[in-house]
Amino acid sequence: MSVLSLGYVRLASPHVDEWRKFATDVLGFMPTHGPDATAAYFRWDNYPYRLVVSAADAAGVDAIGFEVVDDTDLRAQVSRLEEAGVAVRRGSDEEAAARLVTGFVSFEDPAGTPLEFYHGPIRNDLPVVTPLVSSFVTGDMGFGHAVLKVEEFEPVLSFYREVLGFHLRNTWHLGGMSMAFLGCNPRHHTIGIGAGLPRTHPLGHIMVEAATIDDVGMAQDRCLDQGVPVRMCLGRHTNDEMISFYCQAPDPMMVEFGWGGLRVEDPEQAGTYQISRPSFWGHRPFPTPADGP
Repeated sequence: MSVLSLGYVRLASPHVDEWRKFATDVLGFMPTHGPDATAAYFRWDNYPYRLVVSAADAAGVDAIGFEVVDDTDLRAQVSRLEEAGVAVRRGSDEEAAARLVTGFVSFEDPAGTPLEFYHGPIRNDLPVVTPLVSSFVTGDMGFGHAVLKVEEFEPVLSFYREVLGFHLRNTWHLGGMSMAFLGCNPRHHTIGIGAGLPRTHPLGHIMVEAATIDDVGMAQDRCLDQGVPVRMCLGRHTNDEMISFYCQAPDPMMVEFGWGGLRVEDPEQAGTYQISRPSFWGHRPFPTPADGP
């Protein structure tokens, strides 16, 4: 498997200042600095950043970055993409430096989602300080996961499986909605693909995993205390067994904050399955004060 993990997400947003407060005071990320002085950078482990939010007129995705092993691996992945007829742009040394990586390439999936493969993150090796959260679960599983909203399900699913080499873990079909969850490392899924969903933003949500269940409960409390809408209350998923809740980001997407996700120790041998419902319990729409008790 060439893809190691989801390394970073780069968002475009007209609400950068709101993201700064939300990511720091609610999610508990560590604000940091980057080459673009107008953008907001956040880290939660020893990587230079995991999330960047850059100023833009409309909310969207600038790039979803996947880490590969090294420059040789990057060249092999480029060859695989080009053989599949995918247009690949090689990033310049200056562009790589602006991303705090050694080298990268950019391309798009069939839904038009901007993707990047990179190698050699340039770490600053300064201590990570997340006083609101004990720690986050990353390591060999990377950032967490991202769920994409697409219009055509099968072409995107085939691209991630057959071209990028992700493993299909499970699917879910309910009414007019179809979802697939794919992994590339021990995290149950690194990418989710959803069709039949309102496409107000290319991302349905991003997920970060905390080290303890108390971290999750306290994060939900911070949402309630600071007026951040909780879209789905605490629950436990049937596929990755994660206990989590979903809150509203400053843009029309959500953040899932979770704990206890399933590790798939041998991704090559894991089978596929369908789930009949998304959660064992919980993950229900959270009542707002106007809804009453």
